[in-house]
Amino acid sequence: MQAFWAKGFKATSLDDLCEATGLSRSSLYAAFGGKRALLHRSLERYGEQGVIRIASALARPVPVREAIATFVSDLIDSIVAGPGRRGCFLGNSAAELASRDRTTAARVQRSLKRVEATFREALARGQARGEIPATADLDSLARFLVASIQGLRLVGKANPDRAALNDIADVMLRCLDR
Repeated sequence: MQAFWAKGFKATSLDDLCEATGLSRSSLYAAFGGKRALLHRSLERYGEQGVIRIASALARPVPVREAIATFVSDLIDSIVAGPGRRGCFLGNSAAELASRDRTTAARVQRSLKRVEATFREALARGQARGEIPATADLDSLARFLVASIQGLRLVGKANPDRAALNDIADVMLRCLDR
């Protein structure tokens, strides 16, 4: 996953993957079925880890807006410090491959839907506590948050300026204000 995330699918060689996994070429093919299959497994793993991380951040016993704001602030910290400047592995893979590879596009879409569902669940808990208006369209809010976070990560790759990223986050979080 780290090799693909760092270089992208095309630029990651079989030698890179063998080095990253500690497997020979034949073992890599036997274990994963090839480079594309390993990419797909990596996308699944990244998606699973992301959902766990996001769900944990949003499960904090604070108002949902505060939990989301802290999650976004931590993301900005990661971008500015350097590790987050690689962008999102799902977003990077979608940009590189999704228009030409339906299987990869479907895997990215499935992972993003899981992230969206995680945000929707947190928003629903907030709505049940009266923190989000009863009339709010939670599906649209969740989709907007996922798209905004993807945009924030993309902007952060090119411009890791904290002030600019905080401006984006402030506007993004306004959708949760009553």
